[in-house]
Amino acid sequence: MSILGNRVLRTEDPTFLTVGGTYTADLDDPLLAGALHVTYVRSMVAHGVITDIDLAEARQSPGVVAAYSAEDLADMPPLPLAVPLLDPRQGRPALATDKVRFVGEPLAVIVSETPEAGADAAESVWAEIDFLPAVLTPEDALAGDTLLFEDKGDNISLDLSFGEDDDVFDACEVVVEEQLHNQRVAGCPLEVRAAAAVWDGDRLVHFGSTQAPHGVKATLQEWYGLDETKVRVKTPDVGGGFGPKIGAYAEEVLLGWIAKQLGRPVRWVETRSENMVGMGHGRGQWQTVKIGGSRDGTVQAYRLNLVQDSGAYPALGAFLSFMTRTMASGVYDIPEVQFNAKSIVTNTTPTVAYRGAGRPEATAAIERAMDLFAAEVGMDPAEVRRANLIPSDAFPFTTPTDTVYDVGDYERSLDLVLDAAGYPELRADQAARRAAGGPVQLGIGVSVYVEVTAGPQAGEEFGRVVVHPDGTATAYTGASSHGQGHDTSFAMLVTDALGIPIEDVTISHGDTDEVARGVGTFGSRSLQLGGSAIHEASGLVVDKAREIAAELLEADPADLVLDVAGGAFHVAGTPAVSRSWSEVAAAAGPDGIEAETDFKSASPTFPFGAHVAVVEVDTETGLVRLVRMVTCDDAGTVLNPLIVEGQRHGGIAQGVAQALYEHMQYDDEGNPVTGNLADYTMISSTELPSFELVTMETPTPLNPLGAKGIGESGTIGSTPAVQSAVCDALSALGIRHVDMPCTPERVWEAIRSR
Repeated sequence: MSILGNRVLRTEDPTFLTVGGTYTADLDDPLLAGALHVTYVRSMVAHGVITDIDLAEARQSPGVVAAYSAEDLADMPPLPLAVPLLDPRQGRPALATDKVRFVGEPLAVIVSETPEAGADAAESVWAEIDFLPAVLTPEDALAGDTLLFEDKGDNISLDLSFGEDDDVFDACEVVVEEQLHNQRVAGCPLEVRAAAAVWDGDRLVHFGSTQAPHGVKATLQEWYGLDETKVRVKTPDVGGGFGPKIGAYAEEVLLGWIAKQLGRPVRWVETRSENMVGMGHGRGQWQTVKIGGSRDGTVQAYRLNLVQDSGAYPALGAFLSFMTRTMASGVYDIPEVQFNAKSIVTNTTPTVAYRGAGRPEATAAIERAMDLFAAEVGMDPAEVRRANLIPSDAFPFTTPTDTVYDVGDYERSLDLVLDAAGYPELRADQAARRAAGGPVQLGIGVSVYVEVTAGPQAGEEFGRVVVHPDGTATAYTGASSHGQGHDTSFAMLVTDALGIPIEDVTISHGDTDEVARGVGTFGSRSLQLGGSAIHEASGLVVDKAREIAAELLEADPADLVLDVAGGAFHVAGTPAVSRSWSEVAAAAGPDGIEAETDFKSASPTFPFGAHVAVVEVDTETGLVRLVRMVTCDDAGTVLNPLIVEGQRHGGIAQGVAQALYEHMQYDDEGNPVTGNLADYTMISSTELPSFELVTMETPTPLNPLGAKGIGESGTIGSTPAVQSAVCDALSALGIRHVDMPCTPERVWEAIRSR
């Protein structure tokens, strides 16, 4: 009987729940013996010209070994571009050179015997900066009166403008337009950024908290001009990533240079306040939606124009508008879809990928547009959605933005979630409350979504499986876990294919010396690519083992079968005489039996689902309380329902948090005003109800597991559902829209000014 599809407890958890994980800050590697500690001096100014950085006093401080500024790095290039399409004139230096461009940008580095000595010395560094106006809004950036990069000539980091044609709206009976803000948020992983570096002879060994060890290795190779054999990246346990830990930051890349100068290993661990202003932020789109159609609820045309905030230095966030375009029309069969985007630089922390990375922004836009359209034509928002869904027999389906969806049944997911929520009863309860006129009103929000995973183009991942002479197995994967449960999931695949007990299967990841190559973990790609690679490699191991077992049994390999339940090979029909994995692997030699593969998918997959959010809004105070969250998230074939539910819960919680609480804000001078967890509202279990999860599985034909991604789905569906629920509760008061986050202040202000 197959282990796949069973609720297998996570094998990682006993360690995490008892002695705890080993994170980068905890490492006790012999290579790091006697390591110095690195402290970064950060800009307290959003925009200005650097005239001097005085390190004299810091260099004389107790415990300080060295201090450096950009002058000491004159021979080093800017950091490699995150995306080749970006302009190198907007490249980021390891330390600020001529200008500072955001609060938190590293100006100088202190190297000390203890972290405390570094923190004290950093206080004595004096930077003379001539202030420049802060560029913070699309209007300021596009006007170009103040430029972040003078030699570029404008503040645009990427232009994805495809043009507008208003003629497509001429035949529409109803046209609605609205300005939306998908606000900037912080990733807030429980483990902040941390890294260490040491030179082992002429070889750079880098330790770090990252989602993509091989990607970090590639960055280090490029920046230092090293051959791939001269760089090793080791990633221990990672305490959350959510996208901002995909790439290598300036603070991490520079450590190898410092270690080389001083001939000693160095370590760096940031504070939470540094994390809030130094680690990349997410989202940050100003959107304009225009939607038109007939009064029977049929949508005929949709346009999404947006400005994407790249932050001070264009990184992956500047490219995310492309992902928004990919998913612009969502689950709807809309004949005419237009999209235009400009990414701009601003005097804020650079934006990067954040759980969903461009897809939640697309879903938030189209789902709010559908609600606004439904209100204008006087129809129930769920029924307007149903009337425009792509039918289940239309797949594979090519959207007007040339995205090819693999498979879907959007109407069924909507029906399932509406039924589970008791939608007619909710509407009846809402009507009764409105008739009674009480201060606490009910709001119901519906969203239907589709997202792209393991994309936006074809993807691949490395897998290797080894069966050792003692009958145990090790699987090596280019995917890198930061909480997803890879050890359990990948071990299940090996057990299912080989019959080796799950407790005898070890998963190796995160060390570029042990894992030959890899891409990493992001974009909900791990199981469908990394898992498929492990699945394929396991099959190749079985093929090799069958040949060896045939020799041991003196039989034709074609006559042999693997009894997975017993973990042994035998001739078909004669199970009494068999050879176990240990016997077969031992016969293969001291290295056992191994096989490796690079699984390649021809195209990405497209998970989908529907969410219903129910909120209570106190119209006297503006307080919003989420009372129910019902979701259907279809990720294809489910390997382990327990792990899938965990991913769904986490994603839903983050989506709700953006809808109601989280917002990284700056004042008019570019100073962050939510730069710590006292001011930046992270959600907790106190604010959340128990989620009601509806199951649905529509396998994809694009990989042997039938699996699609699940890590980001909850975030994509929940955010617009909760925002729409708040707007729905306020609609009886004549309020059409409230931007996220729907905080009590914003809701109260909307009521007061209606």
